[in-house]
Amino acid sequence: MGSTILDNSIKFVQGVGEVRAKLLEKELGIVTMRDMLYHFPFRYIDRSRTYKVREVTEDNASAYIQLRVRVLGKAFAGEGRKQRFSVYCADDTGRVELIWFRGVKWIEKIIEPNREYIVFGRPSFFRGELSMVHPEIEVVEKALSRKVESGLQGIYSTTEKLSTTLGGKGLYNIVCSLWGVVRNHIHDYMPEYIVRKYGLMSLEEALYNIHFPQSPEKLRQAQYRLKFDELFGIQLNIQARRSERTGRRDGFFFPKVGDKFNTFYHTKLPFDLTEGQKQAVRDIRQDTVSGVQMNRLLQGDVGSGKTVVALLSMLLAGDNGFQSCMMVPTEILARQHYASMTKMCEGVLVRIAILTGTTKAKERREILAALEAGEIDILVGTHALIEDRVQFSNLGLVIIDEQHRFGVEQRARLWTKNAQPPHILVMTATPIPRTLAMTLYGDLDVSIIKGLPPGRQPIKTYHYFESARLSLQNFMRKQIERGRQIYVVYPLIAESEKMDYLSLQEGFDAIVRDFPLPKYKVAVCHGKMKPELKQQAMEEFKNGQADILVATSVIEVGVDVPNATVIVIESAERFGLAQLHQLRGRVGRGSEQSYCVLMSDEKLSKESSKRLEAMCQTTDGFELAELDLKLRGAGDINGTMQSGEAFDLKIANPTYDNQILQLAQELAIQILGVDASLSHPDHLVLRELRDRYAPEHKTDFSEIS
Repeated sequence: MGSTILDNSIKFVQGVGEVRAKLLEKELGIVTMRDMLYHFPFRYIDRSRTYKVREVTEDNASAYIQLRVRVLGKAFAGEGRKQRFSVYCADDTGRVELIWFRGVKWIEKIIEPNREYIVFGRPSFFRGELSMVHPEIEVVEKALSRKVESGLQGIYSTTEKLSTTLGGKGLYNIVCSLWGVVRNHIHDYMPEYIVRKYGLMSLEEALYNIHFPQSPEKLRQAQYRLKFDELFGIQLNIQARRSERTGRRDGFFFPKVGDKFNTFYHTKLPFDLTEGQKQAVRDIRQDTVSGVQMNRLLQGDVGSGKTVVALLSMLLAGDNGFQSCMMVPTEILARQHYASMTKMCEGVLVRIAILTGTTKAKERREILAALEAGEIDILVGTHALIEDRVQFSNLGLVIIDEQHRFGVEQRARLWTKNAQPPHILVMTATPIPRTLAMTLYGDLDVSIIKGLPPGRQPIKTYHYFESARLSLQNFMRKQIERGRQIYVVYPLIAESEKMDYLSLQEGFDAIVRDFPLPKYKVAVCHGKMKPELKQQAMEEFKNGQADILVATSVIEVGVDVPNATVIVIESAERFGLAQLHQLRGRVGRGSEQSYCVLMSDEKLSKESSKRLEAMCQTTDGFELAELDLKLRGAGDINGTMQSGEAFDLKIANPTYDNQILQLAQELAIQILGVDASLSHPDHLVLRELRDRYAPEHKTDFSEIS
């Protein structure tokens, strides 16, 4: 793909220059003219209608509006950086106050008393009085002299730092200047036959109408074309990877179901497998005799029994003479898996070891030697497994738990432990919406375990405010008197880490005061503790020596205490839905009824209220995942869901654009099925589209298949 004018620096566009170019790069990641061209508006406002003051109500207070007003007077308040400038305006129906906290000197110079203006901004009400903070303002003669087409103008996302020098209006002006430079240099990378077949707008017309809509219908067509480009480009990458993997036919064969698997399955399983677990085992069994390297995603809600499926898979590998390893994100989880597997496999001829960052040097040397000699069947561990000195004799199966916590490079280092790539099973207890799985995990086969193992009850979830604290304490005492245990979890957010640790300490002190020794024992666990102290607190709680465990979200994964029946999540409004659901999964792991109590501040945003309400209404992680994606949008799917393998989605949303996604996937499969290298003359242009939407962190496919 040759360089074009679109690859030139944004600094060459009128109104940008060196200083603003550096700011745009730092704040929005905009470096080139192409970056700016693909920085799409996130909302459109209709400037063709002028409102009267009395027409503005609480109902549209969140919308941008226009007012034709006449300046009545102005006033200052404060000094220096805290200066505030107010302008009192009115039309023939009412009054409005315009307020500025920044650019006061500039605003004062351009506003003249008794002159008519068009004002544009976000309205708010205080004691029935209408006001607007930092509105755009323009003399009415100039506003009316502009050519009005559809009246739709894009609003561009910005940052707090940018808004002081380049607000949404400033970005719009840059795009206006940019279009004059690039409009004759846009070439379409979609084959003409696809454009005709699907009735797509040309790329040039789509980019023009996404920034400067000529009509609502033209805007809709532009959005459709650009969404199609994104999703089709991603699917070209995903399906190419899938085709390459399945075409190699170099997967290890696991034809034998032997003593290890059968002994465990028939004599050691503590419960009957659910139908979902059985189907997952069947899927894995089929993959490992297909001749193709397995690349399977196992989704299972918290407590659904993924670990047993993983263990059965590793026993199957052992029966066929292969070693397995299981990499998990935390030492707590590694030790839990090691303990549960060792206990379940007593009497089964299988050798299990654990390797973490805290493994002692002598023990580490012994494990590494035994591993290389083929004397260890299953190795459980953390990131320590990817170290170069960890060498296997015959690694046939790699399992990664909570896989979204590992980057592509970390995972790839595991599958290069063998000259021939091992089978891959990645697991997650974070339910992934089907549409999102199609977008990010289309190169994986997917197995889903739904439902809970026999004997477990759905967790009851309640949302309380601080005013219910005494009632909560009484409930906690009753649970402890019945011999049950309780988690109390505090948020830990990077931006406010010091304050969060302070809140946890204050909360711990309050609980110790309300639940004093010797009647109650309270333990504490957080990330700043030494590993041995953290492990000690966990062990005390697990062994029933502590009634209450006060912790940060470090317990989100890896703690399995069937006797714990209550989890209290403090400041629950600060957690995302997925994390709340993960935390709730720490209880309900035994046969007793369990409870999740969400404590929050009285003042909640609409989004926070929806999250907490949803938690109370359903325990279905997949339903919550769909809602979470709708609330957060597609912006968070990069990194969070697939750390280190983010696709550059600017406009498409896999949840809302499901039909476009399915169409794009079908087309990608169809084209690659007959022209895998995109070398046909009609398809050469598609290489640019494929390369543009490749994962940001590219790794040679042979390493990550």
